[in-house]
Amino acid sequence: MIIDEHASRIKTVEVLAALLPDSGTVPNNPRLPLLLYKQAVDLPRVEAPEVFEDVFTAHGWPAAWRNGIYDYHHYHSTAHEALGVYAGSATALMGGEGGVEVTVERGDVVIIPAGVGHKCLKRSEDLAIVGAYPLNTAPDLKTGEPEERPACFDAIFKVAVPPLDPLYGEGGPMAEHWR
Repeated sequence: MIIDEHASRIKTVEVLAALLPDSGTVPNNPRLPLLLYKQAVDLPRVEAPEVFEDVFTAHGWPAAWRNGIYDYHHYHSTAHEALGVYAGSATALMGGEGGVEVTVERGDVVIIPAGVGHKCLKRSEDLAIVGAYPLNTAPDLKTGEPEERPACFDAIFKVAVPPLDPLYGEGGPMAEHWR
């Protein structure tokens, strides 16, 4: 299985979790915390994005894109999102204005619950991220406009907790934090 060839690269780490309140513009998620796995993956010099793509996909979070983080506040009301940083670093504001600043770098994984805002504040020139969403979900793109709010809460509450952690699989830290 593809995941087996990457198993030795995945490290057990302390999970940073933050439950973010409604910012007034960005709803965030009142039940599920943002999760940050610092230095969770020892990436190879070459084919680093493939490690995240293979592992995320094997755990039911198909890799969807390679890019960075948008430089404006946005969130997804219809899907959770996993980010695997395979190059560079960035400081992101999570949760909208008044939220928390998080610095991510090569080897980090961020799991963003549906509704949680994120925005890149600064980044290295070489920032590169693999993004993934759980099977059978399709992310929308919301920016915190007032007309979005009434429907977004219903959508956020309908997004199911995935059965597997995108990095660790069954029994991973997400299961503990997202009960």
